[in-house]
Amino acid sequence: MTDEPKRRTRGGGRAGAKTRRGSAVIEQMPWNPPVNIDRPTEPLNPDGVAAVHDGAMRILEEIGIEILNHEALDVFRKAGCTVDGENVRMGRDMVMEYVAMAPSEFTITPRNPDRKITIGGKNLVFGNVSSPPNYWDMALGRKVPGTREMCRDLLRLTQYFNCIHFAGGYPVEPVDIHASVRHLDVLYDKLTLTDKVMHAYSLGKERVEDVMEMVRISGGWTDEEFEASPKMYTNINSTSPLKHDIPMLDGWMRIARRNQALVVTPFTLAGAMAPVTMSGAVAQSLAEALIAVALAQIVRPGASVAIGTFTSNVDMKTGAPAFGTPEYMRATQMTGQLCRFYGLPMRSSGVCAANVPDGQAMWETSNSLWAAVQSGTNMVYHAAGWLEGGLIASPEKFIMDCEVLQQIQRYMDPEICATGPDEIALDAIKSVGNQGHFFGTQHTQDRYTTAFYQPFLSDWTNYEGWEVAGGIWTQERAHHMFKEIVASFEEPPLDVAIRDELAAFVERRKSEGGAPTDF
Repeated sequence: MTDEPKRRTRGGGRAGAKTRRGSAVIEQMPWNPPVNIDRPTEPLNPDGVAAVHDGAMRILEEIGIEILNHEALDVFRKAGCTVDGENVRMGRDMVMEYVAMAPSEFTITPRNPDRKITIGGKNLVFGNVSSPPNYWDMALGRKVPGTREMCRDLLRLTQYFNCIHFAGGYPVEPVDIHASVRHLDVLYDKLTLTDKVMHAYSLGKERVEDVMEMVRISGGWTDEEFEASPKMYTNINSTSPLKHDIPMLDGWMRIARRNQALVVTPFTLAGAMAPVTMSGAVAQSLAEALIAVALAQIVRPGASVAIGTFTSNVDMKTGAPAFGTPEYMRATQMTGQLCRFYGLPMRSSGVCAANVPDGQAMWETSNSLWAAVQSGTNMVYHAAGWLEGGLIASPEKFIMDCEVLQQIQRYMDPEICATGPDEIALDAIKSVGNQGHFFGTQHTQDRYTTAFYQPFLSDWTNYEGWEVAGGIWTQERAHHMFKEIVASFEEPPLDVAIRDELAAFVERRKSEGGAPTDF
């Protein structure tokens, strides 16, 4: 750690809802993370919930989870778990005791406190696409490895759109930067191009410690202030079936000890890494998640933890993962029921298997996003920009997805369902009677600019109007919009001294070799 910095005043004022965005390329909805006002969809009856829970508990009691990290094995052994080699088993009473320690809701506050997000309850937040190694846009017309500049452009979209509430992992892997220092350059870009909640990959000591320190510097926090409440988060994936690896658990424990937020997301594909039946896949996923929840609570009682679901199915003809399927939707809803049973926040994803931003991409992603809404998900990963099962990031798809996210945000606006006298509108109905129309009534005139959702990308003109305007297809409009946003983008305010300290930290860690690699 560096010496504790002196408190600084942010230059340029707070970004928040007033973040400078250059020229207004589009008229978008304001920053306003939605609250889910609907009852969740619950495909399981109480007996079904009990059966899935019992399945997860029996996995933990009778089969166990392979824990490859020896420090974590020692933690479990000292807590009284049954440890046989690298296999850890624990009784359901112990599991539930640790689960009860975790908060049902927590807040993550980034360097700009106006961008804080609350995870849990009925809160719903969306994040950018994370971790694809490849990139596709219409100018290229083909899939290519990601670069730092492509990553930066996707970070600019992450900052620009108010319906994106947190900055997940790298929106595309910049493979032109060596893996030993990639995290340093990308985090510097993330912390200067965005002011939203940050993520750290739990891939060993150096990457996790570097990211935590850079996030601390970005907020001008002392170590004590940084650890007082979550300022960032990590996500780990189990190695399904029934295994947790060394570097992810190392990062998990480091972040837990410093009181930062944690998300565990088993990657269970039914028919491949989990049973072909969705309830079996969900039970296995929960067992893999709950042992990580328990580890976090042993390390730091009260640690902020969410359970993630990535349970979907494979194409049984090819073995390729499928997303946005009926099975994916039901697994997400079922996991939501169990998260509420455990009193823990939930993460899911906006995903698809399509290769380009076409119709398939949008209906599969829309299915995924609405499954998140129906399940009571709190945190939606990959909500904008994801293609090819997570192997491609696309700016056109990012913008197309943001249109859907804005519609979900509007859908959750309570004013749509208001039933006061102004909404029932008997006076307006009486004035029109059984003749005429409502266009000219005062009731309509007072509300016409705000009554309905206004798209920024969809084209609602008729065919002839669309044709006269050039006949531009949706993804083409999104491509032009992407170029305009990037060209007019202005970075959010950041104190010059903080920027300099971040740059100096990056250079020092690079001179020390960054994170060790085997190449």
